[in-house]
Amino acid sequence: MCPVCFATMGLLAGAVSSAGAATAYLFKKNRREKAMNRPNIVSRNEWLTARKRFLQKEKEFDRRRDELAAQRRELPCEKIEKDYVFMGPEGRVSLRDLFDGRRQLIVYHFMFDPRWEEGCKSCSLLADTFDGGSLHLPARDVSFVAISRAPLSKIEAFKKRMGWNFRWLSSSETDFNYDFSVSFKPEDLERGPVDYNYSKQQFHELEAPGVSVFLRDGNDVLHTYSTYARGLDLLISTYNYLDLTPLGRNEKDLPYGMSWVRHHDKYDTGGRSNE
Repeated sequence: MCPVCFATMGLLAGAVSSAGAATAYLFKKNRREKAMNRPNIVSRNEWLTARKRFLQKEKEFDRRRDELAAQRRELPCEKIEKDYVFMGPEGRVSLRDLFDGRRQLIVYHFMFDPRWEEGCKSCSLLADTFDGGSLHLPARDVSFVAISRAPLSKIEAFKKRMGWNFRWLSSSETDFNYDFSVSFKPEDLERGPVDYNYSKQQFHELEAPGVSVFLRDGNDVLHTYSTYARGLDLLISTYNYLDLTPLGRNEKDLPYGMSWVRHHDKYDTGGRSNE
């Protein structure tokens, strides 16, 4: 047999094989889609009726959320007595300095243990939106920063890798993280449950996420609010988008809720993990 015929037969065989594989893939894919727990298919009028009915629930939720936000603003505050000093690219700065002349400050407690070479992947999911928010918050008299226990050199290297620009400082020389119950000492964990999210909880990591809010009244810095765990859910814009979809977060069968999350440079173009 001539080389051309041999090559042609090889291509045909490959094509048949590829077609068979493609058919098998589509069959399996369709089987998976048929097993999908999708919504019922109804007429346009039925869909519109159900949507309008649900809209009333969404409006009630919005009203309740507005009420909750108003009650949050009415919570009492506590005066910060410690002189916390952080390390930033500009050198040592105080908690008061972080207001940058504004009256309100939001601090994201970014999980980044000094022993780690990169920040927490779940915190990074939130951090992917920080730059946009940081541009708009000053217009409402609010400054925003992230704070971690990792040394500034590691923070700067990771920040550069991820392409972020928001202000991020190290609390390695202060008790800030410990005082706000987002870092724990090994001996604390060995003793048993630690304080997190306003209750005693068993922890196995030295770091935990959270957000704290402060108000500046003259030279006084006041702590008005801190939230942890599911309290951060509202800040995860990716989850807010997923909650609009019919399959939702789709995390039921995962080892834990955010186990699918990766640093954004560890997905391939199809959204799959490169790890």
